[in-house]
Amino acid sequence: MASVTRRRFLGGDTSPESREQTPERAEDVRLAPVSKIMTEKDKPRSRRRRNGLIFFLGGLFGIVLAGFFAQRNELIDFPELGDLSMDSVLDVFPAGLVKDAKDLTQGQRDAFNYDSFSVGLKLESEGFHAKHPVVMIPGVISTGLESWGTGNISRPFFRKRLWGSWSMMRALVTDKEAWKRHIMLDKYTGLDPPGIKLRAAQGFDAADFFITGYWIWSKILENLATIGYDPTNSFTAAYDWRLSYQNLEVRDQYFTRLMIHIEAAHKLQGKKVVLVSHSMGSQVLYYFFHWVASASGGQGGDSWVDDHVEAWINISGCMLGALKGYPAVLSGEMKDTAQLNAFAVYGIERFLGRGERAEIFRAMPGISSMLPMGGDAVWGNSSWAPDDLPRQPVSFGTFLNFRDSNLTHPAKNLTVAESMGYLMNTTEPWYQDQVKGSYSRDIALTKEEIDANEKDPRKWINPLETRLPLAPNLKIYCFYGIGKPTERSYFYRDAGHLSELNITIDTSITVDNIDHGVVMGEGDGTVNLLSTGYMCNKGWHMKRYNPAGVQIKVFEMPHEPDRFAPRGGPNTGDHVDILGRQSLNDLILRIAAGRGDEIGENVVSNIKEYADKVKIYDN
Repeated sequence: MASVTRRRFLGGDTSPESREQTPERAEDVRLAPVSKIMTEKDKPRSRRRRNGLIFFLGGLFGIVLAGFFAQRNELIDFPELGDLSMDSVLDVFPAGLVKDAKDLTQGQRDAFNYDSFSVGLKLESEGFHAKHPVVMIPGVISTGLESWGTGNISRPFFRKRLWGSWSMMRALVTDKEAWKRHIMLDKYTGLDPPGIKLRAAQGFDAADFFITGYWIWSKILENLATIGYDPTNSFTAAYDWRLSYQNLEVRDQYFTRLMIHIEAAHKLQGKKVVLVSHSMGSQVLYYFFHWVASASGGQGGDSWVDDHVEAWINISGCMLGALKGYPAVLSGEMKDTAQLNAFAVYGIERFLGRGERAEIFRAMPGISSMLPMGGDAVWGNSSWAPDDLPRQPVSFGTFLNFRDSNLTHPAKNLTVAESMGYLMNTTEPWYQDQVKGSYSRDIALTKEEIDANEKDPRKWINPLETRLPLAPNLKIYCFYGIGKPTERSYFYRDAGHLSELNITIDTSITVDNIDHGVVMGEGDGTVNLLSTGYMCNKGWHMKRYNPAGVQIKVFEMPHEPDRFAPRGGPNTGDHVDILGRQSLNDLILRIAAGRGDEIGENVVSNIKEYADKVKIYDN
């Protein structure tokens, strides 16, 4: 079973007969016929175009940034737009392109119109009902951000979303500089720039859709509602994902509010709370577990989590970071931009160049929380990595690779640890100060180190330097996708004298597992398998990282996209689209209904083999 992902990346048989199916309990809600589940060799050539059309709806820079974590594969190149209103945006595009988008949307409805409520309705008919209060913590970029400033520059945007709506696109197209001033935090304080006030939207609307038609949490909300959930027993704890975690509390009192809400839900419902986090939200929640117990934070003491939290559902959690965050802050790039053709690159560079994009990413310290943790012990050295596959032409161990020799970049290839040093040496002092003052990415090897780290907030995002809560009754469920090629390392080259940045991804290299200079590995399309899977399958089974013996269950979900569904359908394993996966919704509802003990484990990737090769040992 564990060879399914190996075969997928080495080009072996991936026929339906050779693919591991999800367990029977998840199969009960699978509505797609097997004939529609696509194999690698069956993928239509037009899929990349379909994905580009769908994600075009997010807006130009919405595509760039959301593509950073949502893994859409194409960007749309806008011609010179001038003073363009939203009413005339579609007039800019060729009629055929607009027609294709409309036909695609209708085709999706006609060819694959599965009922969003079906999972909940089926479980309701079997006697499942709401039991535990549910609190949801969204991932990066999921939460809409709206303006509350009243200065001259902000009045036109008052209470309009400058992230996660069509207002974002209007602001970006008509006044890019004003939009940048709002979306970027102060470079030195990491808080609001003078005269600017952008805040996270609140309520279920904050994260159910990114923009109209592009759902994120809505399918989970729909299914929760069918078994009895509503605003009285469920809550979305939205947050401003741009902020460092310390500043989430400093500016918004986010963790205090989250603590109060969990306590209130427990008291009012008489049941402990189920926490559901996705992507970066899992890091935020892990930080909260330390904050709430700390004498310098929530002052709840070591028993608070055990007293108030029934279970933590960790969906696609980037517990050891997301490697694709690195090129974003280094050079304003990622796989999505590397795959663009020359014409599209010219257009996007004229509108929002790499230097501007890197500056924006760096001025959002929350994004840098997802830079890789664990160094070479986790990600490999100059000749080897724990997730290298047999006969693999390029090892994952060298993270930044350089084919040419130039004074603008190092003379040798760099590992993850060396690459972090290179980033700190080539970026602005204000960015270095923000990262070093907010986060730590090392490894604690002894219980004494871990105990000391409970007093250092910089360590609280890193599960390799801290422990799980002292909550023996807590249950952790790790649900994540597998089998979708994911960025693992990069080839770079000199950027030339016309660029304000020294280096850029070498898009001329496409061979074997290298796609336009991006070396592809295993994961969910956004977060690598080592990050989603190591702590759940190995790290948290070490005594120093889990001294209370918290129970952990792992359920991997192979990426089995439907050929007619642009977002993969009910069996996708994509990082974002997995939130609509029917088997995932089934598992979430079972846990919320108090039946989590019926869930078994499903580990079909090679993560246990990789985890055993990671150079972190139990003592």
